Amino acid sequence: MRESIKDKVAIIGMGCTRFGERWDASAGDMIVEAASEAFEDAGVEPKDIQAAWGGTLWTGLTGMTVGHALKLQFIPITRVENACCSGTEALRNAAYAVASGVYDLVLAVGYEKIKDLGSPGVPMAQGSGTPTQVFPQASAPGLFAMLATRYFARYGLSREEGKSMLAKISVKSHDNGFSNPKAHLRRKVTVEQVLAAPIIAWPLGLFDCCGTSDGAAAAILTRADMARSFKDDPVYVKALQVAVGFGAGDMRTDYDYTHVEEAYRAGQAAYAEAGVTNPRQQISMAEVHDCFSITEAIVMEDLAFSPRGRVKEDIDAGAFLITGDLPVQPDGGLKCFGHPVGATGVRMIYECYLQLRGKAGERQIKNPKLGLTHNQGGQPPSAAVAVSIVGRDTG
Repeated sequence: MRESIKDKVAIIGMGCTRFGERWDASAGDMIVEAASEAFEDAGVEPKDIQAAWGGTLWTGLTGMTVGHALKLQFIPITRVENACCSGTEALRNAAYAVASGVYDLVLAVGYEKIKDLGSPGVPMAQGSGTPTQVFPQASAPGLFAMLATRYFARYGLSREEGKSMLAKISVKSHDNGFSNPKAHLRRKVTVEQVLAAPIIAWPLGLFDCCGTSDGAAAAILTRADMARSFKDDPVYVKALQVAVGFGAGDMRTDYDYTHVEEAYRAGQAAYAEAGVTNPRQQISMAEVHDCFSITEAIVMEDLAFSPRGRVKEDIDAGAFLITGDLPVQPDGGLKCFGHPVGATGVRMIYECYLQLRGKAGERQIKNPKLGLTHNQGGQPPSAAVAVSIVGRDTG
């Protein structure tokens, strides 16, 4: 009989590197940096780890990249990949291994070292230094720009109204990330600067697009009934759901290009698993995959934080600011924190972990109880989406 993972697994330690152009560090160096923070936080040593998972899209081969860096000997170490969801996928595999009862203490690491490849944006061929596939009629900004133009048209937003809505999303993320010492792009921007920035794929300008980064993040997980023997304030896993689709726009004539079906499906599955019936009221904070400003806007509706076609009202009202009723991207998100592809999903959970334990410093939100992460791989009309929900208490 199918069971839920809710409250069977706890996170007792996490670590995250500074994201950025890490010319000074290899993938292994960053794995050590993130995992060392996690080990210290959990009060355990590498020798205590019974199994490990590493999530990466472009960096390293097999689980040996993690094992060699951390000198983990003779235990199962598995490399997983699910596009930009790779980090969350590593943590999900680790969590299910613990929930199954096979292991008591495991490690999940997400990492990426892509700036050295010399390719603008995300490279197109895994394991090579240069892209070998060329898609002259498609690009990530171009595909997501189609969501934006279709959204504006469907919901009656003028060019100016639509661009202003997107600009406010980027301004919010940079405001939050400015106080985050580990963020890649620590610079505040204004609406005027966002609107005046060079266009990448209309209506997406330079400040509507996240940058790619180097970085790593790590988590140590254990059984929920063991968690308090390690620390007084563990964070409990409530839900870990993944939805993968292929070609909605190719396979369905009614696809509207104003939502991501996989995000909606993963969100609904996560809410059901976690027992969330009113996401806007019950979720305290969210870290979502804002690879582009329009992605965040649409995800707010896909995750039922805003009614369909009305996210602009919530953005204008400041609902998703760090001082709003549902803070979104309190650490700066992909837009400001950066996007080392395989590390991003674990980084999102790292921020929830800090916030739920009251350890987020200047960006700490008030009395959080449940944190949600949304991690998306692929580009419309195809996507792999992971949604996790974590909380500071059981029940």
